[in-house]
Amino acid sequence: MNEQPKIVLVHGFWGGAAHWHPVITRLLQKGFTQLQAAELPLTSLAEDAERVRKMVAQHAGPVLLVGHSYGGAVISEMGDMPNVVGLVYIAAFAPDAGESAGGITQVHPPVAIASIAPDSDGYLWIKQSEFHASFCQDLTPLEAQLMAICQKAPLGSTFGNEVQAPAWKKKPSWYQISSEDRMISPENQQRMAARMQPRQIITLAASHASLVSKADEVSNLIASAAQGR
Repeated sequence: MNEQPKIVLVHGFWGGAAHWHPVITRLLQKGFTQLQAAELPLTSLAEDAERVRKMVAQHAGPVLLVGHSYGGAVISEMGDMPNVVGLVYIAAFAPDAGESAGGITQVHPPVAIASIAPDSDGYLWIKQSEFHASFCQDLTPLEAQLMAICQKAPLGSTFGNEVQAPAWKKKPSWYQISSEDRMISPENQQRMAARMQPRQIITLAASHASLVSKADEVSNLIASAAQGR
């Protein structure tokens, strides 16, 4: 890549754009100045993908998409745009055609699946009392409490939305596996990463919140992808 791409960061379930703050800080320190973190409605894969698609369409130059968790399904769904130069998956879903986040989860249910509870409106929450142990056991109790209080719940139906034509089959990709993940089982991450045949796979001894607990390593992978390595 000759021109430095714009890096668009896409969060997952139970998080928002602010989850990327540690990674953004490090990317800025590395000299990456074109950064944008999407804020998804988490109401359906189609609506979430359209939100990111519109953001990418506003940029004339190259774009590198980075997805955490369910954000990986989003970039898989909409990432085959002409100016997208690569896809980076951070402990993320990378569904094949006809697969959903929920279907993949059922193959190897994660340790913390019982910590997820629906409300009367159909939104799924991680129980606040179990958020630390489930989502980010390698962060401090205070950091986990703040995440739990600020969590952004998805509509439960989103779990069943299927990817149509996965962009990772056409675009260069990179994948970070979290070996201590309790939200997406490491077995599922390993399977998705392997079939993707990415340019690089790294495994971190991290929780699902590797974008916070291992921000140095995650930002290094994103920087490598931005440089086409």
